[in-house]
Amino acid sequence: MSAMTDQHTILFPEGYDEQREFETPAKGYLPEVVVRLEDGSRFQLFFYDPVRLQQDLMEAAKWGKCCLAEPNIVVVPEVTTESIRKAVEQLVREGYFQYVKPL
Repeated sequence: MSAMTDQHTILFPEGYDEQREFETPAKGYLPEVVVRLEDGSRFQLFFYDPVRLQQDLMEAAKWGKCCLAEPNIVVVPEVTTESIRKAVEQLVREGYFQYVKPL
């Protein structure tokens, strides 16, 4: 699945079909979302909702880890296709991709 605008294309992970789209909000995260800008540069994002992020951080702490880190984490209220689209649009408008390393 992909979503396209004049400025960017969102490439959802392989296998992101209707079933996975339905299940993703309950999981609270979606890794490997790629944004391709009009200049061809590509950026991989990891989407989290606050509840799942907190759960994963607490689980990491149980294992003695002092932090949780994933490249290019974007936290949204709920991990849905629409929230990902809106977040990417905002990130493009705000120039976010000027500050992160492309693939």
